[in-house]
Amino acid sequence: MGNFAVQCYPLPFAQLRARIMKMTTGGAAKLDGGSSDEADSQESLRERRIRTSTLYADVPPSKDPLIYSSKYNIGFMGMEKLHPFDAGKWGHIQSYLVDEHVINARNIVEPREATAEDLLVVHSKEYLESLKQSYVVAGIIEVPPVALLPNFIVQSRVLQPFRNQVGGTVLAGKVAKERGWAINLGGGFHHCCGGQGGGFCVYADITLCIQFAFTRLSFARVMIIDLDAHQGNGHERDFVGDDRVYILDIYNSQIYPFDEEAKIRINQRVELRNQTSSEDYLRILDEQLQIAKQAFKPDLIVYNAGTDILDGDPLGQLRVTPAGVTSRDEKVFEFAKDAYENPVPIVMVTSGGYMKSSARVIADSIKNLVSKRLITVGAVV
Repeated sequence: MGNFAVQCYPLPFAQLRARIMKMTTGGAAKLDGGSSDEADSQESLRERRIRTSTLYADVPPSKDPLIYSSKYNIGFMGMEKLHPFDAGKWGHIQSYLVDEHVINARNIVEPREATAEDLLVVHSKEYLESLKQSYVVAGIIEVPPVALLPNFIVQSRVLQPFRNQVGGTVLAGKVAKERGWAINLGGGFHHCCGGQGGGFCVYADITLCIQFAFTRLSFARVMIIDLDAHQGNGHERDFVGDDRVYILDIYNSQIYPFDEEAKIRINQRVELRNQTSSEDYLRILDEQLQIAKQAFKPDLIVYNAGTDILDGDPLGQLRVTPAGVTSRDEKVFEFAKDAYENPVPIVMVTSGGYMKSSARVIADSIKNLVSKRLITVGAVV
């Protein structure tokens, strides 16, 4: 049967809520304690921040639903090389797609940077203030020497690129509603929740995307399909008690983050083991998508498409081939298109992927989506 163990929900939401009643979280779905009037005031403030945000820019029809900015890429005097993550991955994906005439650079959508007011929709003031300490950021991105840098350098070289990617993920929700799909070539910071970052994830872009979609797009039900090699504990903590969000998470249970509390929030959980093969992975995915189809009908799908499932990834520890990643992405986009009576808008973010080859694999997968007509771009190939 292969190296995997399956723990599968769905539990009825009432039963799920009962299991998480005692769970604590710093995330967006649980407001600070206090009176009901205080909670109402906080919720009103959150809604005002969402409605007055400028992240939902108008995107003309001449643009493709591919979101990227050169401001995504991270660099801090070579220290980024101390982390296995390819800090220029996002730009490499874009270069492959443009150089191979899959897309026209002029048709790419450039997002706006998320502001402090945008981030406060999900994050606590205390958490955002903590990022003004370089050692805090160094711990989150797992590059200890960054602690020695002046914070203004950390802000411009590390946090500003992340905030631009957050803007891309939020905008992708709007573009997906208008065009049926959107791919942010960055984003997918699924270890970060409202009150805590970790695992190279500083801001909770998935949670922000969904909160904006609930308020600005009038979506009522969202499905997260998290297929990064790691458990998506950030968004899981953020949506404790919120049954508008259904979470399918397939991950390697033998690697970071080992977040047992966050696991309780997963509606449909599949725990893989080291060295799971492409064949086993894709078979499991087929089975789980069918279960998800019967369990929940979403208005929006947010697909966290990490490539750290690739064979050889130093952190993911799985054995999925590049062709397996292409098949995985194709299956998820087919699911969004065909599983329900009408196609469901889908947002894809690229998330983890810790090898230099990840950008090439992502670009090839997007090319496959174009060739299979699961997405349509305006460039002349």
